[in-house]
This record gives sequence, C-alpha cells and structure tokens, in this order.
Amino acid sequence: MHHYSYKAINADGILINAIIEGEDINSVYGYLSARGLYILNVKKASSVFHNLQKRFESRKLRRSDFIEFTNDLSVMLRAGIPLFTALGDIITSTENKYFQKIIADIKFQVEMGVGFSDAIESHKNVFPDILIRLVRVGEETGRLEKSLSDTADHLQKIEDLSKAIKSALMYPVFAIATTTGALIFWLAFVLPKMVVTMKEMGVKLPLITKILIHVSDFTQAYWYLIPIFPLFILASIKILKRLDKTKYYLDLLKIKMPIIKLIVYNKTLALFSEQLRILITAGLTIDRAFDIVADVIGNEVFRKAIVKSKDSIITGSKLSSALREHKLFPFLLLRMVDIGETSGNLD
Repeated sequence: MHHYSYKAINADGILINAIIEGEDINSVYGYLSARGLYILNVKKASSVFHNLQKRFESRKLRRSDFIEFTNDLSVMLRAGIPLFTALGDIITSTENKYFQKIIADIKFQVEMGVGFSDAIESHKNVFPDILIRLVRVGEETGRLEKSLSDTADHLQKIEDLSKAIKSALMYPVFAIATTTGALIFWLAFVLPKMVVTMKEMGVKLPLITKILIHVSDFTQAYWYLIPIFPLFILASIKILKRLDKTKYYLDLLKIKMPIIKLIVYNKTLALFSEQLRILITAGLTIDRAFDIVADVIGNEVFRKAIVKSKDSIITGSKLSSALREHKLFPFLLLRMVDIGETSGNLD
C-alpha cells in the first residue's frame, strides 16, 4: 500500500486536502469517486511527508474543540436528531476549517454504513484515545449520547486541571528563568571584572571563588552551548521515551522527583480515577475497564500496575486488594474503593 495526497470537494462544498492509502493511483481515483467527491488532484506522497502532515494537522485542534464536538453531538442525539443529521449541523457550526473536514469525512463514512466509532478511529491521529474508546463503548451499550456527554465532562475536567497546573507553574518557571538569566549574566560580565580588581589588589582567592572563575571562563568561551544544552536534554528525553527499556524509568522518575511528583503523580492519579469511574458507569466490566485505562493512562508505571491489578482481579481478588499490592496508590483512594465495593457504589 502507498500513500497518496489528494484535493477534492465533497457534497457539502468543503475542500478536503488529505492523505489516503491505496494500491495505485487508479484505485484511489475509483475510491474517491465512489464517495461522491469531485477530485481536483491526486499524487503520490512520501511516507516522511505523510507522517509530518499527520503530526502537523493533529496540532491544529485544541481540547476545547473536542469538548464542543462531543457536547453538541450529545445534546442533539438526546433531542432525537439522527446521527447523520447532527453531524451535518455540527459541520456548519464548526469554525475550525480542518475539523470541518474531519467531521465531513466521518459523516460520509457513517452514510456509507461504517460504524460511528470506526469512522472516528480512522482519524485516531486527531481524536484522543479516551474519546474513541468511550464512543465505542456507547455504541456497544446503546447509550451513545451518554458516552458523549461523559466524554465532554471528562475532557473538560482535564482542561481545567491542565489550566490549573499551568497557572501554578507560571511563577516558579518565571523565577527559575529569571534567576538563571541573572546568574549567567553575572558569570559572563560581572565576575570577570571583579576578578581583575581582586588580582590587582593582590587578594588571595578562596577555592569557591576559583571554581566560579573557571565556570565564568567556560561560560565566556562556550556561551553558544548554553541554549544548546537544554535542547539536547529535551531531545534526549524524547528519544528515550520511545524506547520500551527506558520509558518505564523515565515515567518512574517523573512520579518520584520532588516538586515534579506533585504535578505528574497527582494528575495521573486523577485521570485514573476519573477514567475508571466513567467506564464503570457506562456498564463495562472491571477487567475491560482496566484494559482501556491501561491503554490511555499515558504513564508506563501506572500502566503496568493497572495490568497486574486486572490479572489479580480476574483470579478473584477485590479491586482494593489488587491495587494495594503495588504501593502506588494512596491510602485514601484505596479506602474509598474499599467502601465503594462494600456499598455497591464503586462509581
């Protein structure tokens, strides 16, 4: 299979500029024509270009776009509007042109008989994993509008949490950046002049001052390494995150380091609790809910703990006992889970 980029206009008059897989250019033309598209251009795309475009396009959407999409669609379905019609109305009201194209493609797939969750999953580079999973659950349980509403609430909570974290980090980041800048300026410009003055006075320099002088000399000689170093660190972390052997230890470091732990650990714990609650409320069994949460949690340490907990539950352990085995979850959460199991109100 090869990748082909194409430009076409659909029945709603929307210009679609996307990439599709096909055996050859003729099969792509036939497929697009069968979908009722007016084809403007089709050409072969390189795999590198395809991957870059996927990444670039996925960044055109914000979490607020998904919140609005799921919330509006849920309201329309509750009002008795058919899915196909609701998608058409959302296309008209959506301001983001790129998202319009995505929804238009989903609408067309639904019209052709494709399941709504399958149509959304065909754009998995765009939609969050939890949204795709919850839509599939909603289709399977016959409560799509409820799943969409839960998804909107969940995404809104994540958005609020992200904003709160960013707000809390603004002052520390500003303080660190300002202090670092002042230190570099002092080492590069102030200290050298002080050293000259002290040498002229014949002052014997202590060890710490000598060390600072060497640091100052290095800063002046290799100043261009200062902006490169943090970029190198970030690039190294990104590469290590892609390796299975190092991803676990990086994620472990994030939930163990002081200060960073307060943010990453608490956020991941909140996501675990909220996602599990939504899935159980939707009617899923514990083992399947754990499978989904493990896939979307985004932290390898939590993922392994969740998978092992699921195995313990399958063999007969209580949920609270299975979670307690890993010493990753706080006492309060374990206690609340235990109470929920006893009372029958786990969600």
